[in-house]
Amino acid sequence: MSTTSFLIRKDSLPTTRLHTATDQPLADGQVRVRIDSFALTSNNITYAAFGDAMSYWQFFPSEEEGWGSIPVWGFASMVQSLHPGVAVGERLYGYWPMATSAVLSPDRLSPGRFTDAAAHRAELPAVYNQYFRCNADPLYTTDTEDLQALLRPLFITSWLIDDFMADNDFFGATTMLLSSASSKTAYGTAFQLHQRKGIEVIGLTSPGNVAFCESLGCYHRVVTYDALDSIAADTPTVYIDFAGNGGLRNAIHDRFANLKYSCSIGGTHVEQLAFKGAGKSLSGPRATLFFAPAQIKKRTAEWGAEEFGRRMVAAWRNFLATVTNASNPWLHAEQHRGGEAVQAAYAQVLAGKGDPRTGHILSLYKQPGGL
Repeated sequence: MSTTSFLIRKDSLPTTRLHTATDQPLADGQVRVRIDSFALTSNNITYAAFGDAMSYWQFFPSEEEGWGSIPVWGFASMVQSLHPGVAVGERLYGYWPMATSAVLSPDRLSPGRFTDAAAHRAELPAVYNQYFRCNADPLYTTDTEDLQALLRPLFITSWLIDDFMADNDFFGATTMLLSSASSKTAYGTAFQLHQRKGIEVIGLTSPGNVAFCESLGCYHRVVTYDALDSIAADTPTVYIDFAGNGGLRNAIHDRFANLKYSCSIGGTHVEQLAFKGAGKSLSGPRATLFFAPAQIKKRTAEWGAEEFGRRMVAAWRNFLATVTNASNPWLHAEQHRGGEAVQAAYAQVLAGKGDPRTGHILSLYKQPGGL
């Protein structure tokens, strides 16, 4: 048996290649899964852009010097097990490499999940090391696998951003300004914030995405990037930056004299990422990177794991019902199978091109079932 991986040049994200290696025998306690499908979104591009700074390359290290595997979210099936608590045929949702298979070391098993205890992941954020057993996962339904892969990890981040803002009384602001408003994490955040009384949610986007963002119904206003002057400069504002565009960040910090907080989420504009945008020379508050695992840890400690899970499940179901509303569905999934198709889809997502209503579901297998 062998595993094919989709690798990205760490210092040149547009440079990719396929690599096939012979599978090594499992050690006692290990399992091997077939990675059936995974989503590719701008969130994964952020993983690559911050791969070294945030240790994303370390989850699934490549044997090829200078090349890495971007972590992705999706579904896999158990094909080999040397662990007494995990059966062949079991279906899992979790964090995978862009590959045809992966080896895990299950630990801390419960009916609903287990943790990968591989030594190289021990110091990485625990939230990324959990694998959910679909037969006992309250968020899982068979008919929504594609939407789960596309939206579940992004929406959890969105839900946590909203909770973080509310937890801090919105830093005294009345307006939430969201860049890259057509991105899935942005409109998931807007969906949550829109339910908050006394908070105006403004989406920033390019002219071509204005109609889409307005159709979502979760922004009170949609403004193009070149029309910031249509927003009063003295508005008590929080900037939630999903774009990572240094020029836009500087313009917002310069314009809004009453900017209460600047929150950096990711980088959908990879070619314009400016790490120095968070420096001391920036006008107003320092741009602060939002780290979802920290808010998960805080709320789990305050609410308990059961209540945290209950609130998250309720929010997810509410969001999914809106996304799949037959009269105005927000998203449909497009399948891409085989190495060449995966490379083409990656290039499209990296370039930020395509219909915002389309989500990309990938598999390195040309046929379902690993054929």
